[in-house]
Amino acid sequence: QVQLVESGGGLVQAGGSLRLSCAASGSIFSIDTMGWARQAPGKQRALVATIESGSSPNYADSVKGRFTISRDNAKNTVDLQMNSLKPEDTAVYYCFVLTVDTAHLNEYYWGQGTQVTVAS
Repeated sequence: QVQLVESGGGLVQAGGSLRLSCAASGSIFSIDTMGWARQAPGKQRALVATIESGSSPNYADSVKGRFTISRDNAKNTVDLQMNSLKPEDTAVYYCFVLTVDTAHLNEYYWGQGTQVTVAS
């Protein structure tokens, strides 16, 4: 089993910045993809950013140029630097990972989420 713990959420004014962090622990052989998704009130959960092992990051159009995802493979962590925040960014942010076990089987794991509120 893999556990994910997010941190760094909170309240910020429009135009401000926050940095979210996610740490994976437990029985992990390797992690292929790490990423973030968010869910705003009344909306579906949507991908925000992903980063695959040995590849370049991918971003939703709504956050390109403002958010930066990074990962530390040695620590099994992934961060999301959020700049120029907008009220539309208000949501619960969820960290997820796609793991690979010793049998080369993949499985997704999700964190419990952290609230990000952007006030105008």
